[in-house]
Amino acid sequence: QVQLVESGGGLVQTGGSLRLSCAASGRAFSHYAMAWFRQVPGKEGEFVAAINWRGTMTNYADSVKGRFTISRDNAKNTVYLEMNSLNPEDTAVYYCAAEYAPFTSLTNYASTNEYHYWGQGTQVTVSS
Repeated sequence: QVQLVESGGGLVQTGGSLRLSCAASGRAFSHYAMAWFRQVPGKEGEFVAAINWRGTMTNYADSVKGRFTISRDNAKNTVYLEMNSLNPEDTAVYYCAAEYAPFTSLTNYASTNEYHYWGQGTQVTVSS
């Protein structure tokens, strides 16, 4: 089991940058696939980015490709989301998610149903 705590959200102007962090506690963080999702009120959660257990495979939503970068530091039990060229459409609560998946990669990495563990979320607001 793993517990997740996000941080790094805030208010930023269009074109700005933010770096989100997700600190994990519990056993064997390096055996978990990690992902970021985001949600705005009244809409379903949207996949943002995913990374496999070793950090050797990453996947991105088309809407953030080229602007966002997911990475992980298994020694620090932390996954990051570097967000650049932010625009108002990126405004949402960002959630970190984890699923136990050692020595493999998740097939349905973009589905919220694939992940058992979730953080409490961090608000990102991009002003125009």
